Amino acid sequence: MEGISIVLIVVSALVLIFIFLYFVPLNLWITAIFSGVRVRLLELIFMRIRKVPPGLIVNSMITATKAGLHITSSELETHYLAGGHVPSVIKALISSDKANINLTFKQATAIDLAGRDVLEAVQMSVNPKVINTTNVAAVAGDGIQLIARARVTVRANIQQLVGGAGEDTILARVGEGIVTSIGSTKTHSEVLSNPARISKLVLERGLDAGTAFEILSIDIADVDVGENIGAKLQIDQATADLKVAEARAEERRAMAVANEQEMRALSQEARAKVIEAEAEVPLALAEAFRKGNLGI
Repeated sequence: MEGISIVLIVVSALVLIFIFLYFVPLNLWITAIFSGVRVRLLELIFMRIRKVPPGLIVNSMITATKAGLHITSSELETHYLAGGHVPSVIKALISSDKANINLTFKQATAIDLAGRDVLEAVQMSVNPKVINTTNVAAVAGDGIQLIARARVTVRANIQQLVGGAGEDTILARVGEGIVTSIGSTKTHSEVLSNPARISKLVLERGLDAGTAFEILSIDIADVDVGENIGAKLQIDQATADLKVAEARAEERRAMAVANEQEMRALSQEARAKVIEAEAEVPLALAEAFRKGNLGI
């Protein structure tokens, strides 16, 4: 019995030690102190109670402190509880600081909570990104269709990331600008000889307004000649006119046939009346003989 009691005491002690070390992370607190991060042991205990991982907060604070950033544990804990990605925000702040980009902790957390990758946005501010448009078909003034493809170089606009439109809006606006620019040219040969003219006209339209990006350049990658839309429209119009003329001719023919049938009917009716009148002549003569009205 005494052996069982000793085992129970040891197990209970181990459980209590485990619970104590779980709620009181002494190793993490000591690591924070030696790393120059001032955090109270009581704060780490409260983090456990609030279901916030103390290791995530302390390691993020150590990384920020070593990079020269001043961020409190309360700010990081608040962002974590709001559903944010603390390590991503810290990395983004460090990258922006090294690249001399004005990005505050409040802006970074707002971008992160808005659903955008704040680290990727900072990296795109340093290294612009190239996005390709799909084939954009437009018709020049002479009716020739042109199919253009463009490369758009964009840079993230940190100030517009929250609430700004994305890449799809940029591509849609660039496509619209290409269509308008090609449609304003008199001949398709003007576009083929100077495709940079399209880029210039599209870039002057300020297509990045209200978006999360800043357009640096628009380069026409390729221009192909498509169908002769003008000639096709003329052929379609001529075909439509021919069908209308045929329909009208058929209508007139049908009316002529109807008139002819009506005249035939009237002619047959008149002929029947003549035959009927001719049949009554002998009867009238006979009646006249009988009455002696013929003067014979």
